[in-house]
Amino acid sequence: MRAVWLREFGGPEVLVPGEAPDPVAGEGQALVEVEFVNITFVETQMRSGSGPAPVKLEPPVIPGNGVGGVVTAVGAGVDGALVGRRVVSGTGGAGGYAEKAAVDAAALFEVPDGLALDDAVALLADGRTAAMMLDAAGPRPGERVLVEAAAGGVGTLLVQLANARRATVVAAAGGAHKAEVPMRLGADEAADYREPGWAEKVAAVDVVFDGVGGDVARAAFTLLRSGGRMVSFGLASGEWASIPADEAAGRGVALVRPTAGPERLREFTLSALQEAAAGRLRPVIGQRFPLDGAADAHRAIESRSTVGKTLLEVRPS
Repeated sequence: MRAVWLREFGGPEVLVPGEAPDPVAGEGQALVEVEFVNITFVETQMRSGSGPAPVKLEPPVIPGNGVGGVVTAVGAGVDGALVGRRVVSGTGGAGGYAEKAAVDAAALFEVPDGLALDDAVALLADGRTAAMMLDAAGPRPGERVLVEAAAGGVGTLLVQLANARRATVVAAAGGAHKAEVPMRLGADEAADYREPGWAEKVAAVDVVFDGVGGDVARAAFTLLRSGGRMVSFGLASGEWASIPADEAAGRGVALVRPTAGPERLREFTLSALQEAAAGRLRPVIGQRFPLDGAADAHRAIESRSTVGKTLLEVRPS
């Protein structure tokens, strides 16, 4: 099968297309013929060998954690009725940038009727994250909610989810052109956090969804009024906000750190897929690359030029 190999840590150029043995569905596994692959910012850090990585890769390895496609075979102990079903799944941290992937059958999500497979793949990681962040912060009708990285995969979903809660949504994005994306999704206000003193132009808020970290997050923190909540879901800047707990407590602000076990995480993913199938949530797929263009996809993400979700198309039409 065709695949993309990580032969060593380094820049995007270390992602090299090549051949790999076809995987086989072992006990408890399903074999997926992959059509789309989800790429996350964290994967660019894992490729470079830096940053907080949830899974440590050991080259040579096929990277990639989120795939979507059709089940073509199952291993022992797995219901054969899965064969032919459209599914999305994590791979456990590696093996996704390929034409086929053997995954834990218990971790599969069947794609609901009415939801396109590429949209389901775009929601696999980001939908779960957005649903969990929303649950943790609990924005209420009439509250002001600031979403950082509002043009990104998670951010665009948070804008829609907070809007559905009837909150006033302030979309903070890195550039005026990016701010247009969340405004089309229902945001009420926009701010460009690349502009010096951007936070001074934003009125106080009740909730901050922090997807950037660093100076942007620290500036956003100053906007929170007493009773406010700040929850972090990303560090596009390369560092967490690192707000001192005593400083937050002194201002009556809660620094929310969501935690969830496997079953709760599964519920968040199912919720995002069901909301999208019902037409109430729409992932933004901003750019697509062929499988052999994985290096170009990583370059685009690292250049901060992307909006929404970035996907690999394994079998382009």
